[in-house]
Amino acid sequence: MPNERSSSTTLTRTAVAVLGLGPMGRALAGALRGAGHPVVVWNRTPGRDSELLALGARSAASAAEAVADAPLVLLCVRDQPAARAVLEAAGPALRGRTVVNATSIAPGDARANTVDAEARGFDLLDAAILTPTPTIGRPEGTVLLSRDAAVFAAHEATLRALGTVRHMGADPGRAAAFDAALLDLFWTTVHGWLHALALARAEGIGGAELAPYAQGLPRMLPPLIDDFARRADERRHPGDRSSLASAEAGLAHVAHTARARGLDTSVLDAALALTRRAVAAGHGPEGVSALVELLAAEPGLPGRP
Repeated sequence: MPNERSSSTTLTRTAVAVLGLGPMGRALAGALRGAGHPVVVWNRTPGRDSELLALGARSAASAAEAVADAPLVLLCVRDQPAARAVLEAAGPALRGRTVVNATSIAPGDARANTVDAEARGFDLLDAAILTPTPTIGRPEGTVLLSRDAAVFAAHEATLRALGTVRHMGADPGRAAAFDAALLDLFWTTVHGWLHALALARAEGIGGAELAPYAQGLPRMLPPLIDDFARRADERRHPGDRSSLASAEAGLAHVAHTARARGLDTSVLDAALALTRRAVAAGHGPEGVSALVELLAAEPGLPGRP
């Protein structure tokens, strides 16, 4: 009887094709199967679907075959060229379907893909997955989607099998823009920690010795993130607590210390050069958050050519 109930439930669920079976693609397909959706999978390199087949997914011999009976298609591959190649491989079989492109791509590429999809007769939602594979299928799994709100609404119930999903607006590149901005923060943070470990090692300090003190820094970030976000939106950067001039001195000290130990200081040097440009332009008394204006280089703001 349990199997009959499960089968009956499965028949009422939207069929989904998952194209791309890297770690994230497999997680997406597994979450959909766990929610009772019929899933057909395809990957350019065979042999990655065994666990999914054991869960009841069906394997297709081609991208076109995979999407033939699925009104919803999830695409999750390495990059934009791979995504375009798979969409081309699926060909006319995509007509009338909705494709959710969960590949990490640039906002401009997401907009170009939408134009192509409209010409080829299928709907396209761009998706940015903000959390790692273990979170997929759980509430902490976070997926942002952009483009047509009605198309999103039509498939929202199915997409909620992946975790917490949010529609971010009609601009096709908006989800990708969130993704790029957050990855910018993530990778520069990771680089900073690895560079700190290298500097500590050069000075005879072990990573395990440094780690407990480094743990205090992330606890400082939540209020700083909110404060700097507000300043960036208001375009006001008071230097009452920390100024660009003091940041310049601090960065110069760290870069000098690292350089003396023969470490690569290219990222530190770039940050120091940017800060010095701002100070030279007369913004030394302003807060560190004022660097966003130099980086954005919008009309009427520091850094505008």
